[in-house]
Amino acid sequence: MDAMMMGAMTDDMMSMEGMPAMDMAMMQACMDACAACEQACTVCSVQMMDGRMMDCAPACMNCADMCHTMMRTMLRMQGMTPAVMMSMLDACIAMCQMCMDECMAHADMSPVCKMCADACTACMDACSTMRDALAAA
Repeated sequence: MDAMMMGAMTDDMMSMEGMPAMDMAMMQACMDACAACEQACTVCSVQMMDGRMMDCAPACMNCADMCHTMMRTMLRMQGMTPAVMMSMLDACIAMCQMCMDECMAHADMSPVCKMCADACTACMDACSTMRDALAAA
């Protein structure tokens, strides 16, 4: 997401009861990784449906939806608790892992699948970093 959106989040929003103060740069990096993964998965799912690799397309579409939801959740943190946020991050990591595994099975035949798998890996890394920071707080 845009850095201006992150700047619009006031200190009050970032110090909600029960939530530790968030590292805005880390949060921005995670949202960017989620957005990139959503886009890569969407492109991959369309190409795989056109190429009749139907086993890859549903994994990509589900991952794109999860990444979109994770990104929107980080933008709208009111009402979140560390446990809920960590569960969301875990779900995003799991979905990206499943999609990455599926796309890596086709990566030698499709550079788009390789790109999608790489985006999933980057998203998993960013979500893991956020999760670790929440767990340490």
